[in-house]
Amino acid sequence: MFEDMGKIFVKYWDLFLIEGLSATILLSLMTVVLGTVFGSLLALIKIGKLKPLKWLVNAVVEVIRGTPMLLQLYISTFLIPVLIPAMNELENKKLLCISFTLVLNSAAYVSEIIRSGIEAVDKGQTEAARSLGLNGTTTMTQIVLPQAVKNILPALGNEFITVIKETSLASTFFIGELMTQYHVIVGKTHNSLPILMIIGIIYFILNFVLSKALGFFERRMKARA
Repeated sequence: MFEDMGKIFVKYWDLFLIEGLSATILLSLMTVVLGTVFGSLLALIKIGKLKPLKWLVNAVVEVIRGTPMLLQLYISTFLIPVLIPAMNELENKKLLCISFTLVLNSAAYVSEIIRSGIEAVDKGQTEAARSLGLNGTTTMTQIVLPQAVKNILPALGNEFITVIKETSLASTFFIGELMTQYHVIVGKTHNSLPILMIIGIIYFILNFVLSKALGFFERRMKARA
């Protein structure tokens, strides 16, 4: 088997690394960056005082967190083109639907990470800032968030690792990431197990390196605190 793995990797390394791995990393980066942006907005709404909007966001987040990612991907690829007919004319409509779903799913989890990070900051800090005459915005941006970031960043790193693994579900729709390349290479070699082993090793190395880098970054932050 190891001999087959070597031969297949040498022959199809470009599909594994240049196409599959690069697509996985780009899709994951886009998901985490946009998920963090929208997740931050959702978190601010969740801790805000606009109750109707707060209830709506909480309901959406709970639905997203309470249903399987694969189900969400299927629903979005069928529902979004129905709601937005113009998307049917786009060549990359599946990629757009899948990207939207991954971002929305990540935003739901990130909103909870950020909300928890903010609420973990001692309320006495907020009360002290208010007693000094600082308004809500200044208190949040200059007092609360700088302290909350220490709690938020490690969890965001873990979310990035989770997203990398979840992009494999997108292979159901053949958008080019690592597991899509599995189907492509199997069609050429008719030998599944070595290909799965190679992809498993790539995923492991990617996530292992990322987790170690995040651990190093987290230790540096604690050392500076």
